[in-house]
Parts: sequence; C-alpha cells; structure tokens
Amino acid sequence: MIPTPGLPEGYEISTDPHRIDAARVHRWLSIDAYWALGRSREKQDRAIEGSLNFGVHEELTAKQVAYARVITDRATFAWLCDVYVDPSVRGKGIGTALVAAVREHLRPYGLRRILLATHDAHGVYEKLGFTALDRPDQWMAHTFGP
Repeated sequence: MIPTPGLPEGYEISTDPHRIDAARVHRWLSIDAYWALGRSREKQDRAIEGSLNFGVHEELTAKQVAYARVITDRATFAWLCDVYVDPSVRGKGIGTALVAAVREHLRPYGLRRILLATHDAHGVYEKLGFTALDRPDQWMAHTFGP
C-alpha cells in the first residue's frame, strides 16, 4: 500500500500486481477509454505484465476502482498511460491522488521525465506539475497502424 495524501478515506493504492483485476481493467479500457477501444484481452494482459501497475481499491471490499500503468527503465524515463477511474467514483479526487502517487513512487528513481498523452485531461495533469512539451518538434513517433 502506498501512503497517498489527497486520497479519499476508504481507498488505498497498491502496486501489487496480484491485486490488479485484469478483467475489470480490460473491460474499462477496451469499452470506455478512447485510446484503447477494442484492445484485446491478450494484449491488455501483456501490457499489464510488462508494466509497473497501480490500482486504487476500496479498503472494505478490495474492489478495484481505478488503474494506471507506467512503462519505465527505472533510471531515465517513464511513460504514464492507461489512467482510468471507474465512472462510479469520478469526481472524488481519486484520479488526481492516483497520478500524484505514481509521480511520488517514481521520484526516487531520479528519472529525467515522465511523459503522458491525453486528449481531454490536461487540467488534471497540470495540477500535478505536468506541462506541454517545450519542444514538441523534437519528438517523433512511428505508428504501425490503427
């Protein structure tokens, strides 16, 4: 369990991979997350397996209510992705607390940067110190397809 200021009472954040409800995460992302619509369960399971995972759980029921994962070498770089909060608990500050916990969990690694991509949540991330790239013209991407 990760100590998390700002997390509402009755919730806890964990990086224990055994606590991730992979079926629930897949359902959330493949049906409701614009960046992962249609993602297969097999692909999602591989993503979970190869990542540092964060789950927010109700303390009493252990039900998972939010998720985020990080791809990192734990030395120079991290990519924050698949941040999702169940609609039933949105608006309580769980997403903000989750991203803050991720940032603080990564801080001791001495990373140069944490990157993320978002279409619609810039304000949430800006509250936590994320900014637009200073030089987006220096970044490139390769896309294999849809």
